[in-house]
Amino acid sequence: MSATGTSNPEYVVARVRARRAALFDDEDYRKLVRMGPAEIARFMEESSYETEINALGARHSGVDLIEFALNRNMAENFDDLLRWADGQLYDLIARYLRKFDAWNVKTVIRGLYADSDPETIETDLIRAGEFDDRLVDRLLEAGSIQDVVDLLDRTMFGEPLADAYGDYESTGVLVPLENAVDRAFYERLLGGIPETEPTALYREFLTAEVDFRNARNALRLARSGADIDPGDYFIEGGKLFSASELSQLATDVDQLVDAIRESTYGDDLSDALTELEEADSLIEFERTLEAALVAYADRLGSQFPVSVTPVISYVLAKEREVNNIRAIARGREAGLDPDEIEAELVIL
Repeated sequence: MSATGTSNPEYVVARVRARRAALFDDEDYRKLVRMGPAEIARFMEESSYETEINALGARHSGVDLIEFALNRNMAENFDDLLRWADGQLYDLIARYLRKFDAWNVKTVIRGLYADSDPETIETDLIRAGEFDDRLVDRLLEAGSIQDVVDLLDRTMFGEPLADAYGDYESTGVLVPLENAVDRAFYERLLGGIPETEPTALYREFLTAEVDFRNARNALRLARSGADIDPGDYFIEGGKLFSASELSQLATDVDQLVDAIRESTYGDDLSDALTELEEADSLIEFERTLEAALVAYADRLGSQFPVSVTPVISYVLAKEREVNNIRAIARGREAGLDPDEIEAELVIL
């Protein structure tokens, strides 16, 4: 609808609950990991993905069909949220959905860094943010990372990316650019939240999301070996670290893990931290971080059910479904066995 008028959380949350109930469950994933790509597509055709599978089936097949259908369906679902919402609720949802602008910018940059072709990059784009199709298409046509930075000059990402480009050139790693995009998104997001009771839990969720992001980025930098100070790309708005603390902890992974374990998130992230310590797996840690964040959003949404928080919880749950189905399809195409694929899924 629009940002004008009165917020309508009762109506939107009721619609969201119906959509949430239709998401794939653990039993669906156990079935999918034993299917080939064609079977997965047929399974999706009998679900909420029917429209997208039928619309795209004449042009795509196999994993490509699955990926395009997943991304189009997710974008349509999130567009529905904006069509349903009014007033302040609309504004809060729209601001959060700009995360997909950030995602698309990082996806294009990663694709150019890896010398991927535009068609490959496009399969990972999610057109659910504020960027219009023309700008997204121009990003796909960019010939270099510098071209991307130039194209984004008039967006909220332009100046931070330009400032970080020198560090990218001197280090050869993408962390400065990716962190600049994340920081621009969260600073804009957190700066526009009104101080009201219905948004208090939403702000609490965003604080946790920023803390998790800072922890993940610090660990990535610690593992990369790049001569970059994490404090230079610290995202304001969390409560777990200050920029100086993060800079110090990033040089000692054991200290960083201990700091997280002793924080208010220690119980939520216990499994992830144990995995990181025992298996030395940053990927597994990040996957468990994602699951913990979804569970945290669910818990906060149940405390204030008539607010934006259950809507954001649904956004995260829908993302999780799409990422899980994508991981299954790619795993089956690569010949992985079901147990290997299940280990890659985010299941609560």
